Amino acid sequence: MAQQNPNSNSNIPSSSSSSSTSVDANSSGFSSETKIYHSLRPPIPLPPPSLPLSAASYATSLLPTPLPSNPTLIDAPSGLSISYPDFLHRVQNLSSNLKALIPTLSKGQTAFVISPSSLHVPILYYSLLSLGVVISPTNPISTPSEIKRQIKLSKPSIFFATSSTVRSLPSDLPSDPIILLDSNRFDDMMTRVSSGRVRSLEPVSQSDPAAILYSSGTTGRVKGVVLTHRNLIAALAGLHAGSKEREKPVVAVLTVPMFHVFGFVAVVRQVMGGYTIVLMERFEFEGMLRAVERYRATNIPVSPLLVVAMSKSEVVEKHDLQSLEMVVCGGAPLGKEMAERFQGRFPNVEIAQGYGLTESTGGATRTIGPDESQHYGSAGRLAENMEAKIVDPDTGEALRPGQKGELWLRGPSIMQGYIGDDEATASTLDSEGWLKTGDLCYFDRDGFLFVVDRLKELIKYKAYQVPPAELEQLLQSHQEIADAAVIPYPDEEAGQIPMAYVVRKAGSTLTAAQVMDFIAKQVAPYKKIRRVVFTNSIPKSAAGKILRRELINHALSSSKSRL
Repeated sequence: MAQQNPNSNSNIPSSSSSSSTSVDANSSGFSSETKIYHSLRPPIPLPPPSLPLSAASYATSLLPTPLPSNPTLIDAPSGLSISYPDFLHRVQNLSSNLKALIPTLSKGQTAFVISPSSLHVPILYYSLLSLGVVISPTNPISTPSEIKRQIKLSKPSIFFATSSTVRSLPSDLPSDPIILLDSNRFDDMMTRVSSGRVRSLEPVSQSDPAAILYSSGTTGRVKGVVLTHRNLIAALAGLHAGSKEREKPVVAVLTVPMFHVFGFVAVVRQVMGGYTIVLMERFEFEGMLRAVERYRATNIPVSPLLVVAMSKSEVVEKHDLQSLEMVVCGGAPLGKEMAERFQGRFPNVEIAQGYGLTESTGGATRTIGPDESQHYGSAGRLAENMEAKIVDPDTGEALRPGQKGELWLRGPSIMQGYIGDDEATASTLDSEGWLKTGDLCYFDRDGFLFVVDRLKELIKYKAYQVPPAELEQLLQSHQEIADAAVIPYPDEEAGQIPMAYVVRKAGSTLTAAQVMDFIAKQVAPYKKIRRVVFTNSIPKSAAGKILRRELINHALSSSKSRL
């Protein structure tokens, strides 16, 4: 499967015993003795690692009692809903029928899921997790070559698709292990109580793989990240500990895809918390606004791109969004200027920011509460049971607060490894369980993390390093710019220069010279943008990360065509 992460099965990591080290009194959580940053959150006790327990069983054990009277799931366009008792019955029925109807299905086998968001997907996830079947979801618009590689990595025994996505699967697959989620057969499996004797599967161990999620591949070939039940339990425990009692239930419009770690963890966590989850099969900005208005949504998990759109779009004014209490922003850095602009337009809506990777089961840092959310530009403080280092990428020296370096993370939510790629696992996870994130970051003296950029994406201008994210945030603050991305462009004298791809707002006549001048007034000379290309859209991953490699290839091919 993958090389074992030595820290993934610890009960509570060493961050919970930080009293044995000399943590500085400046509230950063930094120990001058070990050069490790410790979480400032109270440690969260986790179940004993030896206890057989699936992530689904752990999550449902934390459901409020009696069961919530609000719906579990709502389909946004149709209004069709599923109650909590019905949700749990469907999960149980599906699990029993899968065991009865598919004799070859066993714990540890992989299920490949290719489907848009629907009411069926959360039920399927909970069922597969409870059975110990590894969930391997993919983007329904993945290319045939991408799907072929993912299938080669995960080696699935069963496939779940829809009548529209099944055609994306390789044609040489046997038809028996393919189940369509929008078929009468699947409806029957969810609603019919299994008759006859149902065989039992082996108990699920916390160290068993729970999911294989695919990294975005923004800087290289896609990799399959193996997350265990223990990883998910640790992530869920921290999120549960941070929740507060409410008079009315949380109603969350799920805008992030469930095949990505952000959406995958969110949907499991939101069911666990007794939330109402409003689902959209295909994301559309005004459709999201209509869903917030219609269902009186309180929360939406979003990418920074949506925060930008909500801050600038005139369409927002057409909708009643007064029910909205919080946007949970992740997937990429959100700049201070844009956070302040959003807050100016929505003064009663809290921006909860966080930082995480697929490899860390999502949120490794986050803001909690209005006071922390006011630290604009920050991705929050270390999550419960998490440790960090800031490491100089050249010398390997661990750095103090305020110093920039590569972020390393350690804790019980760190992945088991990359499936079928021991070399990539060994280069990312060291022998002590530290995950090398590849992100250039720093902690301030209050323990807040600031993400500067991807180390591999820094632009090398002469002897200087220019973070593209910094320039992108400035560009997005311009009233006439709808979106932007910055890439390195080769230059004989400087090595590389910052080049911007810019999407103008409708009706704008903004020129390249005006864009360059706007940035030049706000940055040091070496950070100036020196080339501008106007485009209709910026290519992005499902999580909202800029696919910089596509833009670099476009810039280089355009340059060659002019020679």
